[in-house]
Amino acid sequence: MNNIHPGALVAFRNEPARVIRTGDRWEIELSNGEVFRVRPKDVVLIHPGPIQDLKELHPVAGDLQGAWQILAGMTTTLVELSELAFGTYTPQTAWEVWKSVLQGYLFKGTPEAIQVLSEEEVREKEEQERAKQKSEQEWQAFLNRIRLKQWIEQDIRYLKEVEQFAYGISKRSRVLQELKRAETPENAHQLLLEIGYWKDTHNPHPRRLQVPLQVPIYTLPSLPDEPRIDLTHLSAYAIDDEGSEVPDDAVSLEGRRIWVHIADPAALIFPDTPPDLEARQRVESLHLPEGTIHMLSEDAISKFGLGKQEISPALSIGIELSTSGEIQSVDIVPSWVRVTRLTYQIAETLMNSSIFAEIEDILSQHRTSRQNRGAVDLDLPEVKIKVDSSYRVSISPVLSLRSRRMVEEAMILAGSALAQWCSARHIPVPFSVQEPPEQRLTGNTLADMYAMRRWMRRSQYRISPGEHAGLGLSAYVPGTSPLRRYLDLVVHQQIRRSLREERVLSEQEILERIGEVEALLPSLRQAETLSEKHWTLVFLLQNPGWSGAAHVVDHRSSGAVVMIPELGWETVLPGSPGLVKNQILQVQCVEVKLPYLEALFRILI
Repeated sequence: MNNIHPGALVAFRNEPARVIRTGDRWEIELSNGEVFRVRPKDVVLIHPGPIQDLKELHPVAGDLQGAWQILAGMTTTLVELSELAFGTYTPQTAWEVWKSVLQGYLFKGTPEAIQVLSEEEVREKEEQERAKQKSEQEWQAFLNRIRLKQWIEQDIRYLKEVEQFAYGISKRSRVLQELKRAETPENAHQLLLEIGYWKDTHNPHPRRLQVPLQVPIYTLPSLPDEPRIDLTHLSAYAIDDEGSEVPDDAVSLEGRRIWVHIADPAALIFPDTPPDLEARQRVESLHLPEGTIHMLSEDAISKFGLGKQEISPALSIGIELSTSGEIQSVDIVPSWVRVTRLTYQIAETLMNSSIFAEIEDILSQHRTSRQNRGAVDLDLPEVKIKVDSSYRVSISPVLSLRSRRMVEEAMILAGSALAQWCSARHIPVPFSVQEPPEQRLTGNTLADMYAMRRWMRRSQYRISPGEHAGLGLSAYVPGTSPLRRYLDLVVHQQIRRSLREERVLSEQEILERIGEVEALLPSLRQAETLSEKHWTLVFLLQNPGWSGAAHVVDHRSSGAVVMIPELGWETVLPGSPGLVKNQILQVQCVEVKLPYLEALFRILI
């Protein structure tokens, strides 16, 4: 471009420009009057000029189509193509040719080497353009239908994108952008509900949190031929909620010795084997109102679930207590047990029988011992949410039964015994540690317990024993649910290795497992919590105008905090002055915002 002079016609950012001054940096003027300083390599020479004003670039008549037919498949230059199509090479004809090159339908390339597309290439581009136009028409038709809250089968391809965004799989949504809606998974969920693509019963939260939703599938070999203590002469009771599919603990009494029998999957699931790695990735069983995704396979549950067979393998913990409720001795043995399965409701009718009354009495001594050491006993309302095959939701209270308290105390006792047994043998296991609450409250009203829960510190896993203030124990190891919780399974693997006098996993190996669990567990817990909220709101949609009792438990600047025991729901009643803690109100649900997990209630007069 050494011979370029002021007045030359160039292309800058695909727009015409007139050269004003040359040098190391050129000054060019655009058609709108703007002036730029550019490098020579930033522009494309179209015609040496001179051109005094870009308004001179008016369209001129020519035959670019005819020139293409003559040169199809060949290579030419801007000068030659201008002369062939227009009979002359001027700034006007050169710009008309360059516009056609930029369009790319018949020509492409540079001014010095313009490729003339073949007939086949042109046909292909025409087909692409028709397809593009058709696609745009279909897209606009889809948007028009969506604005009317309608959709047809061919729209599914667009709605899948919205669905992926609602699940949190994709990060952008073209549909929400076009509809001028904020790009949030909740807004995507709302749109899918509005048009009827999703039903109210569609629960997106587990997928959004990317928790495993497929059932683990594998089979285990037969039990190894190893010594087991025969405890089938003892009456063993596995007491669970109605419909429970995984009975992994049972209780027996032998004199004053409490036996806690625990399912024994560690007999076949060894560290770092495929079933162990599968369980480690799942962390725990996922309990949703619509069903449970088990941590272990159905084969493992059928082999080791207590009472699934007439005689079940177990890892049994024999615990003797003093009259003051202190642990005096602990024995842990692989065993055979004969288990009777009961629901809490049926067990409640048997609580005055001699065996249950005696078990309850011994365990109450342990409970009293814990309370004397500061155990925190919170009795906040709980509910059980179930979804049937027709997606009808039922919500029932978790009753505070003697049978439930007895089983809970037996499991706490077992965790204390496991901690004592493993500590005495220096076996690395995941201890559950909880520091004392920041503040202790003495009241037992619902508001008091709500406040006390706020003062409680979060429990954590540690490799060394430490106080669990909430339970009132000097050390505690969760280990009564190896079919449902991975770290419980790890505890069993360690105990069984010790019993067989094999090398136990090191502290570092246990710490690695704790780290993996703590990384995945929050998503699992959140999936369960958000799913319970989702189905509670579906229940309210299925029961319009629902009303019930609400207990005032706290005050905030935004209003009174209330708990609705019948729903297991906590919410704020905005603009509600004059309400006092523990006041009981009648409230009615007036609106449900399902994608946002919100329900609005009003106070009934």
